[in-house]
Amino acid sequence: MKPVLFIDFDGTLCHDRFWRSLPQEDFAKVQELLFKDDTTLLEEWMLGKRTAEEVNRFLAEQMGMPYEKLWELFVRDAETMRVPQGALAQIAALRDRYTIVLITVNMDSFDRFTVPALELDAYFDSISNSYHEGLFKNDSGGEVFRKYLEMYQAPVEHSFLIDDSTAACATFTALGGTAYQVTPEKGVTHHLAQISG
Repeated sequence: MKPVLFIDFDGTLCHDRFWRSLPQEDFAKVQELLFKDDTTLLEEWMLGKRTAEEVNRFLAEQMGMPYEKLWELFVRDAETMRVPQGALAQIAALRDRYTIVLITVNMDSFDRFTVPALELDAYFDSISNSYHEGLFKNDSGGEVFRKYLEMYQAPVEHSFLIDDSTAACATFTALGGTAYQVTPEKGVTHHLAQISG
């Protein structure tokens, strides 16, 4: 069986943000409401306990904005996230040697808007989203990685992860795989080239 190449999305394949089209002041407010002190709502959303509609309704109320306007902008931003074409070409070239799994800690909006708009399912054998898994990558010692390795009967010692998260890389390495961490100096295309040999 082919080894698995796991590739993260946010911070690895894509650096665009939700709500990035908002004026800077409003974008900063969103970041504060979701990502700063109390991240409960964000975590519930990433684990499938909240929907994009609920989160946008909460933000619209907190910010005194019309929900419809915020929702429309949110969907448009989710549909127009950018992935380097070079990376997608590298991924396509590796598919005969690896089973390629996009593994992301993400929200329902990723599957609903981003994946179809960018046609990501044409490049990956599976897409694993924490929203549907109900798990983060590091939960239960990397249970979500084990799930896909078992599903594809793949040898972990020949499998790879490309991710910007130090913790996810450590978890995958502990399972016996090889992890490449994305940094500002070494991006996803660099690591894909390493794997291509």
